Amino acid sequence: MNWLDQFEDKFSAFANICYIILGNIIYAVSINVLITPMSLYNGGFLGMAQLLRLFFVKVLHFSGPPGMDLTGIIYFLMNVPLFYYAYRAVGIKFSIKSLISIGMSSLCLTLVPVPAKPLFDDYLSACVVAGVIGGVGSGMILRGGSSTGGSDIIGVCMSKTHPNTSVGRINVLFNVAVYGICLLVFNIQIAIYSFIYTTVRSSFMDRMHTQNINTEVLIFTKVDGIDKLITTDMGRGVTKWEGTGSFTEENVHIMVVAITKYEVYHLQTLVLEKDPHAFIMLNDGERVVGNFKKHLE
Repeated sequence: MNWLDQFEDKFSAFANICYIILGNIIYAVSINVLITPMSLYNGGFLGMAQLLRLFFVKVLHFSGPPGMDLTGIIYFLMNVPLFYYAYRAVGIKFSIKSLISIGMSSLCLTLVPVPAKPLFDDYLSACVVAGVIGGVGSGMILRGGSSTGGSDIIGVCMSKTHPNTSVGRINVLFNVAVYGICLLVFNIQIAIYSFIYTTVRSSFMDRMHTQNINTEVLIFTKVDGIDKLITTDMGRGVTKWEGTGSFTEENVHIMVVAITKYEVYHLQTLVLEKDPHAFIMLNDGERVVGNFKKHLE
């Protein structure tokens, strides 16, 4: 790999880190500054952490260390068992990445102060503004190749072991549980506006997040073990068959793997370090590029 490819690879990794850090800060601001003062609730694990925070503050009269919000601490503790689950189901790399991501998210949620008074007078304005800001933050986190944890980790792990399970289905189940509790404990207004907030946030998160764009990669190599390397390091399935060159009549491994747009440089690095003479073809649905290392965006 030449110096330009190395620079692009390092710049891509640096950009992903920036996305994750800035996205977590923006997401925490949307929750602590806009949602929590209005007594509205997020879905999933974070919504459960908010409900537990309310229990500690209102029932047990424990608000935690001064200047810190309990939501982030509770959220991190709720995710601790998932690290082991992620390690067993997906692997050490994913579990460490999840630990770093959730730690960063929990830290931001803990340190961003909650205003004593809401910034908005009506629920709808708070839902829309917080949904837009939170959606942008969440999308940046996902675009950086990470997540805020919770039900996302459960969904990823279960999709590996149970093919009929998806991340979206798991998120829906946890959201139904959180808003069902809101409906029972509070009133229908809190549940409805919390649902509106989550809907707006999800919409803007999808607009911000483009990592779910699939890219098909076709790899031709004479070196053994590249398929296992991709599966082990990236957690991606590889379809492989054997071919024969019509001119040289030498055997060649032909592999197809579906990855996301932002995993392309990672795959490129793995393959070319193992076989610098490998031929790689990218098909992202918009164009087909042969030997794509000089043509990627």
